[in-house]
Amino acid sequence: MAKATQVCGVDFGTSNSTVSILVDGASRLIPLEGAATTIPSAVFWDSDGAPPEFGRAAIAAYTEGWDGRLMRGLKSTLGSPLIHEKTRVGNRALAFTDILGRFFGHLRDQLDAVQPGTRHAVLGRPVHFVDDDPEGDQAAQDVLERIAISNGFEHIAFQYEPIAAALHYESTVQAEELVLIVDIGGGTSDFSILRVSPEGRSKADRDSDILASHGIRVGGTDFDRLLSLAQVMPALGLGSMINKGKTPMPLHYYHDLATWHRINLVYGGRAMTDMKEIRFDADEPALIDRLIRVIEDRSGHSIAMAVEAAKIELTDTLATPIRLTEFIGVDTGASRGMLDAVVQKPVARIVEAIGVVLAQAGVDASQIGTVFMTGGSSSLPVVQNAVRDCLPGVRIATGDLLGSVGTGLALDAARRFA
Repeated sequence: MAKATQVCGVDFGTSNSTVSILVDGASRLIPLEGAATTIPSAVFWDSDGAPPEFGRAAIAAYTEGWDGRLMRGLKSTLGSPLIHEKTRVGNRALAFTDILGRFFGHLRDQLDAVQPGTRHAVLGRPVHFVDDDPEGDQAAQDVLERIAISNGFEHIAFQYEPIAAALHYESTVQAEELVLIVDIGGGTSDFSILRVSPEGRSKADRDSDILASHGIRVGGTDFDRLLSLAQVMPALGLGSMINKGKTPMPLHYYHDLATWHRINLVYGGRAMTDMKEIRFDADEPALIDRLIRVIEDRSGHSIAMAVEAAKIELTDTLATPIRLTEFIGVDTGASRGMLDAVVQKPVARIVEAIGVVLAQAGVDASQIGTVFMTGGSSSLPVVQNAVRDCLPGVRIATGDLLGSVGTGLALDAARRFA
C-alpha cells in the first residue's frame, strides 16, 4: 500500500478547487496558483491556439480582453449532456472532457511540484452529481475517474464531499458527538450525519460512524442565476415584448446568459442573427441593443462575475449595486431582502434535504451536537437562517469554507491507502 507521503486528496469544485497532502500526519492544502491554496475552476482558451490559462489567470485573460473563451462552472458539465459535446474556440472544436482534463492536469502539475509521483488519490464528489438518476450519477463519476487516470493516478477512490468535511471537522473535536455537515457548494448542496470523536480519528473503518448522506443539485451558481434573472436580465430585455406587444422575448437566451456553464452558448452566430431580427420588432429596442452589445463583446462572464460579487457583498451589507455600467451602460441594484425572496425555492429544497438526511439517519434535530457548515455559499445569511430554523438551539460551526473538503480528503486517503 501507499506511504502517507504518497497520497493526496483532490477537491475539484464547481467554483473553486483544492489539492491536499499529508505532512507529518497532518493534512494541508498545497499552493495551486502562486501562494493561493484555492484556484477558481476556470479555463481560458486563446483563439490563436496558445496554451490555456487556469484559475485567476484565466479570469484575468478574459477581463483584459484577450481573444478566446472563458469557461467556468466546469464541474456542472459532469452529469449533463454537455459533457459529451464539443465547443468551438477559434477554429478548433474542443470536447468538454478535454477541457476538464486540462484543468485537472494543471492541478496534477502543481501536485508534482510539491510531491512528485503521487499515484494514490481520493477525489471528492457530491452525494449526487445528478438528482434521481443513478445511471447518470455513475456515468459522471466514471468520466471524472477516467480524467484522473489520464493524469497519472493509478489508485483512485471517491468520497462524498460532506464526509470529507466531517473528517476535517473531527480533527478539532474534544468529545464524541453527532455532527451534521451542510456543504453548500457552487453546484450542489450535500449533507451527512456522522459520529465524530477524538478516538475516531485513528479508526481505519468509519462505516459504522456514517449514519446518512444526501445531496441535491442546488448550489451557489443557482443563486447567481436567480439573482441575474431578477435584477440584470430585465435590463437586457427579459420580460419585454415583441411582435407588436403580442409575444414576450424568448427566455432561453437569458437563462443561458445567467447560467455559468452555458454562457458561451449565447455567443454562437445564430443568437446574434436572431437578436438583430428581433430588435426591429421589439417594443423596447434599446434593451435589445444592450443584449446585442453583450453578445458582440462576449461580456457574459463579466456580467456573471458582477452578479456573483454582489451576492457575496450581500453577506455583510443590506444593499449593493450590481456594477454593469462598463458592459451594458447602466448599473442595477440588489438588496438582501430581494435576494432572499428570489432564492426561496432552492433554499426550501435545502431545508427539505436536511429533513431527509435526518430521517435517513433516524435521529431528531435535538440529537445533533453541531452543524458544521462549509462551502462558499454556506455563508449567505438566508442559508444560515434556514439551517438555524431547522435545528433550533444547535451549535453552528464553520471552518475553512473553501478548504475543509480538500483537507478531509487527504485524511481519508491516508486511511484508505495506508
